[in-house]
Amino acid sequence: MPQESFDALNFITTPVWLVSPASEHVLFANTAATEIMQAKTLYDLRNGPYSASAQTLLAKYVPDLKSKIDIVEIWTVTRHDQEFALCCRLALTHYEGYGEIIVFEGIASQAPAGLKASRSATYQRKKQGFFARFFLTNSAPMLLIDPGRDGQIVDANLAALNFYGYTAEDMCSKHTWEINTLGRNILPIMTEIARLPGGHKPLNFVHRLADGSTRHVQTYAGPIEIYGEKLMLCIIHDITEQKRLEMELEHAALRDSMTGLLNRRQFYLITEQTNPAQLPAQQQFSLLLVDTDHFKNINDVFGHLKGDEVLISLSRTLELCCRKEDFVFRWGGEEFVILLPRTTLDTAMQVAENIRAAVARITIPGLPRFTVSIGVARHNPDENIDDLFKRVDDALYRAKGDGRNKVLAA
Repeated sequence: MPQESFDALNFITTPVWLVSPASEHVLFANTAATEIMQAKTLYDLRNGPYSASAQTLLAKYVPDLKSKIDIVEIWTVTRHDQEFALCCRLALTHYEGYGEIIVFEGIASQAPAGLKASRSATYQRKKQGFFARFFLTNSAPMLLIDPGRDGQIVDANLAALNFYGYTAEDMCSKHTWEINTLGRNILPIMTEIARLPGGHKPLNFVHRLADGSTRHVQTYAGPIEIYGEKLMLCIIHDITEQKRLEMELEHAALRDSMTGLLNRRQFYLITEQTNPAQLPAQQQFSLLLVDTDHFKNINDVFGHLKGDEVLISLSRTLELCCRKEDFVFRWGGEEFVILLPRTTLDTAMQVAENIRAAVARITIPGLPRFTVSIGVARHNPDENIDDLFKRVDDALYRAKGDGRNKVLAA
């Protein structure tokens, strides 16, 4: 689909982002979205002080979105130099030439009716009736919260008291921001959640228990009118073990087990798109191919364990020499690839030269100094990743043939 089709979204007054779930890069942001996004990246929006989501990886939303499950995220955006929370509703679509795309549409803010007029200061728990039985006997931790009173917790069931480790009196003397590691930043998020209809995907947070430990939790919170009062019911599920396993699996799938760098599979997830505009550098990026000189001799003379020390030390040096937005991959063996978004060839050459010089200064006990050769190339418009890689590989080959410990551009 041509870029002009995306441009039509600029006539929509609500902010809209089109994002690749595979590469997690913004393919398009309309005028309203750009205004409140400013210089932030997608990562910044999803991980700011007022942000909350149900998944870390966007690709994990795809099955639920295909099943038409209502999913929202809370993003941290900026207007008039002030950060605030924006609720975004997610939808899945497909564009020819782009594949599956997640559409994030900002939901216009409006005050949740009635929440600020709560009389929860006089709230009294009842022991009879359906809600009382549901609330008191449920095995899931549940809290009743008044957003209109600074997130005051007005009631907690037995499961919640056991989970958090507080007495009923202590629990109901606290506010939600005292148990959430976001602190008072949870309040704008709560305001956004309070005005959502029921049935949306729960959001993930980290909660602090009475003993000071923390747990990853998934919470569903929604407005409820009970005993004539307008409150929020929050249902909590402990997902700490699930998060630990997910993190381990994600690390194993996307990272090299020895060096901890991104692996070749992740490189292709980011770069192997049918349209070059989908690449993270948005048609202005450079690539470095780094090869360890005489690495076979190191393995042969000093052994594979020492060779591994060289690769690990080299990995840390590459990370230190690169910028925050750069991607460092272990390509295989003694080769590494570095993707430099929004980087001209001249700047890429300077980064490569800094790497070459830093590596030459590495000292490992029991080993002689070692060097690297580096090929550099800048992406050309309409060039696919295979053609770009061939050019950078040719540059590396020439650097090797020219005596090694050199940086050459394609």
